[in-house]
Amino acid sequence: MDELVIRDADVVDGSGADAYRADVVVDGGRIVSIVKEAAAAGCQRPTARRELDAEGLVLAPGFIDMHAHSDLALLRDPDHSAKAAQGVTLEVIGQDGLSYAPVDDRTLGEVRRAIAGWNGPGDDIDFDWRTVGEYLDRLDRGIAVNAAYLIPQGTVRALAVGWEDRPATEAELARMRRLVAEGLEQGAVGMSSGLTYTPGMYAPDAELTELCRVVARYGGYYCPHHRSYGAGALEAYAEMVDLARRAGCPLHLAHATMNFGVNKGRAPELLALLDEALAAGADITLDTYPYTPGSTTLAALLPGWASEGGPERVLERLADDATAERIRHHLEETGSEGCHGVPVEWETIEISGVSRPELTEYVGRTVSESAAARGETPWALARRLLLQDRLAPSILQHVGHEENVRAIMRHRVHTGGSDGILQGAKPHPRAYGTFPHYLGHYVRELGVLSLEECVAHLTSRPAARLGLPDRGLVREGYRADLVLFDPATVAAGSTFAHPRRLPAGIPHVLVDGRFVIEDGRRTDVLAGRSVRRGPR
Repeated sequence: MDELVIRDADVVDGSGADAYRADVVVDGGRIVSIVKEAAAAGCQRPTARRELDAEGLVLAPGFIDMHAHSDLALLRDPDHSAKAAQGVTLEVIGQDGLSYAPVDDRTLGEVRRAIAGWNGPGDDIDFDWRTVGEYLDRLDRGIAVNAAYLIPQGTVRALAVGWEDRPATEAELARMRRLVAEGLEQGAVGMSSGLTYTPGMYAPDAELTELCRVVARYGGYYCPHHRSYGAGALEAYAEMVDLARRAGCPLHLAHATMNFGVNKGRAPELLALLDEALAAGADITLDTYPYTPGSTTLAALLPGWASEGGPERVLERLADDATAERIRHHLEETGSEGCHGVPVEWETIEISGVSRPELTEYVGRTVSESAAARGETPWALARRLLLQDRLAPSILQHVGHEENVRAIMRHRVHTGGSDGILQGAKPHPRAYGTFPHYLGHYVRELGVLSLEECVAHLTSRPAARLGLPDRGLVREGYRADLVLFDPATVAAGSTFAHPRRLPAGIPHVLVDGRFVIEDGRRTDVLAGRSVRRGPR
């Protein structure tokens, strides 16, 4: 007898087609049968060892988070309710060009310091891997949800070239090509870049094109955090579209926003650029989170020259008064690459997390607010936090525009990604709320998307980009990665004031046919594994 029948569910199957009533039978981690309108037709109804009454609930494929920063959280926190409770059954990690494989002992330490604001310092993690394959093997010991991995181009450059702002030699470029190929052979689904983060930003387009050719040869895709989301954003998008075209590589634009005052109301220009490329045959997708503020680290705002050489060199420069004044000038007057070419507005920069307990008083306040309270200039306070917390502070950056968010999420190649940083006392609520916020706020309350269309954005479209033939749809033979939610009550619980509250209206989530969320509570099931791109 089969393991489970989900009875009388309103199936929104991920294709974009209209919902239908059905009994769905699960066994061996897969959907084995779908019996439509069984009760109404008087048909023999399927039976199983267990029956779940889904009256009033929507059954959908599990949501795929196309942009996650759970690289260490998956190992640190077996519960991982931040994502499991949202109905997420697969996360794509290794984002923004910086993660923890492939590395050697030197680069592992450097990367850990560089992205402590994303993932914590990692003192509680046994880094018993060095290659992409070894990291994926570590995930396969059991995690809450599934995970796919992008090879981080910045980490690859740190390993082959270092943290210097210079062209790679032919030998170094050859090594980077080998590292990318090895990571793809070991199961990575593509390559990411962080082109406002060091050392990835130091790579010229010619170098990136060469690496993307390797990605294309293995059937992967390129996922860049491109060179600007502020001044020059459209030019930066166009640069990535042209680069991917030259390389013959599919392109997925990470957190495809149009931020800062210079881009207010300019989303239609971005969409026109993409439509023109798509009409010409380009293979492009994108992801967004359904909020206006962004989130990163305070150190990420610094100009590229100030970050050259790695984290220790950054701290040395910040400690030197003359150099720190040059950094301030670039931040406040010129507009650094890290602040996307826009002079920093300290009143928009909210400290969301620190690693040292004595600095927690700054969390939840903008740099301007804290500086005024202490009689300091904003730069003096920011500099002091960076030095005292050794580059670890994370921030929210309140620079987005609602009309841009809505316009971009309607696009036919759009997918959902949380960009969720789980580190810090007061993280961005998108980490805990992205997917129910789409369903509750933008579908039910605002009608920006229909329910069926939104579910397709969060399921089948990302599965297609990832090249997964048996996920992203409710179909017989597909993986039983499923979510059941109440369309009348589903909502994000997380807010900017209370960012770690869990969502409402998502009582059941299954990974590989096993309940990770049951009756609204996290079980002890660790059914997640690495999802690897197979050989072509």
